[in-house]
Amino acid sequence: MALPEACIAHVLSFTSPRDACRLSCVSSSFRSAADSDALWDSFLPPDCLSLLSRSSSPPPFSSKKHLYLSLSRYPLLIDDGLKSFWVDKFCGAKCFMLSPRSLSIVWGCTPRYWRWTSVPDGRFEEVAELFCVCWLEMRGRISTRMLSSSTLYAAYLVFNLTASAYGFECQPVEVSVGIAGNDGDARKRAVYLDPKGAQRTQQQIVPRRAGTRILGDEARSPNPAENLDLQYPNKRADGWFEIELGDFFNEGIGDKELEMAVCEVRGGNWKSGLVIQGFEIRPKLHKSAPSP
Repeated sequence: MALPEACIAHVLSFTSPRDACRLSCVSSSFRSAADSDALWDSFLPPDCLSLLSRSSSPPPFSSKKHLYLSLSRYPLLIDDGLKSFWVDKFCGAKCFMLSPRSLSIVWGCTPRYWRWTSVPDGRFEEVAELFCVCWLEMRGRISTRMLSSSTLYAAYLVFNLTASAYGFECQPVEVSVGIAGNDGDARKRAVYLDPKGAQRTQQQIVPRRAGTRILGDEARSPNPAENLDLQYPNKRADGWFEIELGDFFNEGIGDKELEMAVCEVRGGNWKSGLVIQGFEIRPKLHKSAPSP
């Protein structure tokens, strides 16, 4: 006796979108259940339609599966273009990117230090380009209620460096993620924004002969071997770079403000050429957002 489609769809809802697509090959009954609105509605975030209403151009869709696939491939601008929203292709968790205009950037409105411009491959209408500062500080916040519950998230700075950028070669920046107003909760660590820094670090220690080493630049670190554990940016599929700021497990209890920060205020050296795309929040260990 064949199981009803609704029953099969209910069973498939305990799997993942990828598994549901694979199981659709089992039989025509499974294929019908795997395409049903009831199943894909369970994979979509509960407040998905509410988020769509916050966009000036919500995507048209013929089915809930079509909507899911659309949101997993094409980020949607919401909140007057200040945020970008999509769903994780593999688990359906909500993902966001905060635009530069939604961030708090020290001296960000002073043309002498920062300028606002558009780029062809930008997610948002504007990016923030650093002219020259010695005090670099930017912060972004998002309500934990907007994130999927029971999900481990990671936050990333998405950026580029111009050809004339300087000041980031040897100077780490401090990054952190935590609940706003609770400094003890935020986990801080040092990272480097220079994509070529990892290559230079590897060249600091050059094998000479058995038992000896040549140090390429001893002044850069008292113990060059420690540099092997430093974090450097990764190149994304969309051509931008990203560096992880930290992670956060969203229990989904209450409504708090998650704050992300990038600061370099101790070195005192002048910095230039940093182009900010935004802060991205997505499930940890999953790939970056699809290209716009």
